[in-house]
Order: sequence, then structure tokens, then C-alpha cells
Amino acid sequence: MSETPAATHSLYASAEKIYPRKVKGRYAQLRRIAALVLLGLFYLLPWLSWNGQPLVLIDLPARRFHILGLTLFPQDLILLTLMLATAAMTLFFFTTLAGRLWCGFACPQTVWTEAFLWIEQSIEGDRHQRQKLDAARWGPRKLGIKGAKHLAWLLFALWTGLSFVAFFVPARELFPAAASLQLSGWPLFWSLFYGFATWGNAGFMREQVCKYMCPYARFQSAMFDKDTLIIGYDAARGEPRKGLARLAELPPGDCVDCTLCVQVCPVGIDIRDGLQYECIACAACVDACNGVMDHVGKPRGLVRYTSERHEQEGRFRMLRPRTIGYGLIWLILLGGLAATVLLRSPLELDVLRDRRQLYREMADGSIVNVYTLKIGNKSEAAHTLNIRALREDGTAVALSVHEVEVQPEETRTLILSARMSPEGLPPAQTIEFEVAASGQPDIHRRREARFFGASP
Repeated sequence: MSETPAATHSLYASAEKIYPRKVKGRYAQLRRIAALVLLGLFYLLPWLSWNGQPLVLIDLPARRFHILGLTLFPQDLILLTLMLATAAMTLFFFTTLAGRLWCGFACPQTVWTEAFLWIEQSIEGDRHQRQKLDAARWGPRKLGIKGAKHLAWLLFALWTGLSFVAFFVPARELFPAAASLQLSGWPLFWSLFYGFATWGNAGFMREQVCKYMCPYARFQSAMFDKDTLIIGYDAARGEPRKGLARLAELPPGDCVDCTLCVQVCPVGIDIRDGLQYECIACAACVDACNGVMDHVGKPRGLVRYTSERHEQEGRFRMLRPRTIGYGLIWLILLGGLAATVLLRSPLELDVLRDRRQLYREMADGSIVNVYTLKIGNKSEAAHTLNIRALREDGTAVALSVHEVEVQPEETRTLILSARMSPEGLPPAQTIEFEVAASGQPDIHRRREARFFGASP
């Protein structure tokens, strides 16, 4: 008696290559405009300047961050934290309102994939031409077309890598060095690394990054509810499809089963199977289906932006506890960020006591404490700073240094001594140091420190 061999299953199967078809329509046009604007900002920002400083430059060696005319230092960690928190909350807030519009229209992976796909379609042709080319045997024609595509991809990726590094190294230094083949060290490494990553992610991996590497698709369900905007297929109107209706001898629905919604999908899903985590809400299927409906004389909207509540009750509900909560937190963060920027002082002051001895007693009986002042000038102008220290009752403390000049974006370290008379001096008290710009009293900074005296 023969035995049936056990079925074997592969633990890993290579993903089938997706050949997105060109699509025309309102959302396709919006997606192209968004890609052009975002790519333009990415490639242009490193070249722009403000008051002689790059508009955006992360100067790691100097530990300075130039962002839209604002110079940040490591001491401005709270401001950087607020920026990141505001950006994250912006994503969360708009996800509750509009679903994955970020993924479909503004995500870097989507934007660069759109650019690489445009290059591929310009050289190899549309969907069927690319499929036919890949199925053909290797020969001079195929080698020429594939070589031209990859050369264009590599040049674009290299330009992207250099533009990325230009956010850390001034573009007017980086690009001439690269053109003369004098780029070396970390700038060369990161230009090639980021260029290679762009070539691989946007040219080859594409939707695999969205499906398996991006965490956003995984935790988006925590921010979705019945009112979140999604791409939906109206099954009540579309089913049964043309072929199934003929087999079942039923009146057909509006779906003609042309599969164009699948052919234009950049992640290769069939939206008619319902909402899937792979969907990036790019609305390519909406444009394709609307075009078919126009052709067959049916109303648009068989595939459309909708929500679960809209499907059930026929209405959208924008204001709800979740959006109100996210919106309030978002507004608080925006307000905090704006207040921090507006109230930010161009001066930074740190006061450190000499830890080697509490105090020194001088020949005249006065008590001296030694302090180290670190004064940072975060503005673009030099300042002459007046230094003073006050006791808790408002009386002045005698200092060994009363004035210092600090250059633009300079941090000065200054050692000075504070002297007090021993009469009525407690063992310890708080004093307040203040530095203020000469002639500009609104530019000032204060820090408290401890002054120790002799025990009674």
C-alpha cells in the first residue's frame, strides 16, 4: 500500500514583484504635487541661508543646530524634545482624522518610491511593457534598458545621499568637494550609505518596507476608530461582480471586475477584499475606479474615501472624544513650543562651585567662595555682559570680575570669586548670579548658587 508523501511548506517565500500601472485622476495629481514639493524642500533647504547661516544645518562637531534662523545648543534639549513631541502628536492627531494620508502622500518612502517609479516608467514603459521586458531573455536591448534605468537610479540616489549629508555639512563645501572627488571620511561614507539605502528601499524593496519594516502600519489600529477616514469599497453597490453575476444568473453590480484597482495599487492589494493593514491610503484605486465608472456611465464613488460610521449611518463625525483629546494635547504642545521659542534667552548661564574647598578666609577676615561660570552666547551678535551677584536680601556681593565679552555662538568659561564680610554671615545661604547684556537689559540670565561661610 503506497503512502501519500507529506506536504511540505516553505517557511519563506519571495514576494512577487508588483508592477503598478500609471493612473490619472485628482488624487494622483495631488500625490505628484506633494512629492514635488517635498522633494524640492529636501534638495533646496541645504542651499538656503539666513543672516549668513544655513537655514537648516545640524553642525555636530560644533554641537549647534541651525533650524529656520534659530540656533540651538545641547542646552536647548527641552526645545528639541518639544519639537519631536509636537511632530509625533501631529502624526497621531491627523491619523485619527484622516487615517494613513501621511503614508499615501507625504512619507519619505512613498515620495522616493514615486520618484523611482516615474524614472522606471519613463525608461521601461508602463505595466505591461515592464512585465514583458522582465520576462524576456537577456540580450543587448534588455541590458541597455535595464542599465539606463539603474544608472539613472544610482545618479538620483547619489544626489539624494549628498543632499542628506548637506544637512550636516554645508552644501557649498560638500558638493564642490564631491565634484572634485575630494570627499572623504564620514561625509563620503554617509553619502554612499544613504544613497545606497535610497536605491535599495525605493528601487527594490518598495512596498516591502511598508509591509514588514515600518511600525506605523502595525500600531495604527490603536488610533483608528469607526470615524477614521479609510479607503473603502461599496460592496452593496458593486456586488455581484460582472462575471459572478452571469454565473449565478443575478443582476450584476456596478463592479465590472476589470481589476484596474489592483493593477494601480503600489502595495498590490485588492481593496475589494476590505480594509487591510498594507493599504497606505494613496487613493490610486479611487482614481482608477472613477475612470472606469465614467467610461461605463455609472456614478463615481464605488471605491472612495469613507469611514465605517459613514457606511453604516451615512455621516462623518469629526468631533469625538478621541480627536478632541489628541487635539487638545497637540494645541498644548504647540503652545509650549511657541512659548519656549519666544521666551528663549540668547544667553546660557551655568554656575558651578569650587568643590575642592567650601570657602577661604582672607587676612581681613572676609569669606571667599570660588565659582566657575559657563556663559554661552546663542545669538549672532557679540555681547558685553555685566556680571553681578545678589544675596537673598537684595544686597550686592563683591565679585572679582564684573564684565566679560562673549562673541557670537561662543561659550566662555570664567573663574571668579565672591567675597562677603563675616559679620552676620550664616553658614550657608543662596545667592543669585545674573549676566546681562550692556545696554540691553532684556537680554539676561540668572542662576542660583550656594555661598558657604564660617560656622559660628
